[in-house]
Amino acid sequence: MWWIGLALLVYYIYIRLSRGITRSATCLIGKTALVSGANSGLGYQTALNLASRGCKVIMADVADMEESKRNIIKYTNNPNITTKYIDMSSLKSVREFAADINQTEDRLDILINNAGIGVAKNNRTEDGLHPVMQINYFAHFLLTHLLLDLLKKSAPSRIVSTSSCMAFVNNLTVDNLNFNDKNNTFLEKITSYNNSKLALLIASDIFAEKLEGTGVTSNSIHPGFVSTPIFTNGYSVINNGLIKTVMRLYNWIYSKDPWEGSQTLVHVAVSKKLKDVTGKYFWDCKPYVKPMAAYNKEYCKQIWEATEKYVGLRPEEKL
Repeated sequence: MWWIGLALLVYYIYIRLSRGITRSATCLIGKTALVSGANSGLGYQTALNLASRGCKVIMADVADMEESKRNIIKYTNNPNITTKYIDMSSLKSVREFAADINQTEDRLDILINNAGIGVAKNNRTEDGLHPVMQINYFAHFLLTHLLLDLLKKSAPSRIVSTSSCMAFVNNLTVDNLNFNDKNNTFLEKITSYNNSKLALLIASDIFAEKLEGTGVTSNSIHPGFVSTPIFTNGYSVINNGLIKTVMRLYNWIYSKDPWEGSQTLVHVAVSKKLKDVTGKYFWDCKPYVKPMAAYNKEYCKQIWEATEKYVGLRPEEKL
């Protein structure tokens, strides 16, 4: 079985050599960025990178971010870092957060929709939504709508959403958009994550279409398999020891570290070459083909309209 080891070695070398690194040196002094899920992992590294460019960064998370904030200020000498609480598993919290941003900020140049979880212990949030779908998708859908006026006011501005290559392996339909993992199996847990990332990619594309001509662009990205809390925290709800061991081994050998994983996110958010690029999906800092479902306009429209109902979007809030 030597050829299996050889194949794994070749794969390891390939992913190491093909990892995209942004070369953009864009200065962001005078700009404001909002990063959800900013306390750790991709969000923290993205916030750190943006801050190093002189950007005012609003860190949004459910966790205590004071230590992360202090570290960013220390490493970048940029004191213009603020932290704001948001619970993506609560639509009420999202609305309160957005209202606060709209009242206290006079501009928003970059919105990074990054907060997410891999799996959830519970089957429903206080809003009656599946927690993975709500945190990864529904909450970002609502938040983006509520901040659109500020983004338009600050144009040219950008929306960047963290999707995943796992979106290619999905069973998303309008009927199971609010995923119901009745049997609570490992496969169903993974599928809910995959579906949420496809839904976010679809929403990113439709935002791009509906915002055409406003100066606001919308793109989605795959950061790679990254060693972040989104997966390490997920180990606790996996009961199968073999699956848990395989995931830990893959994570240890093949995954990117958070800095590497943040590169595509930062690239799409700041590169001057992408100023007018919208409605694209990026992988290792390059445009990439999307899941087939994302090209079905009628299907995507149905997902969008169903989402408007799930998040309780008001008539005046719709695009």
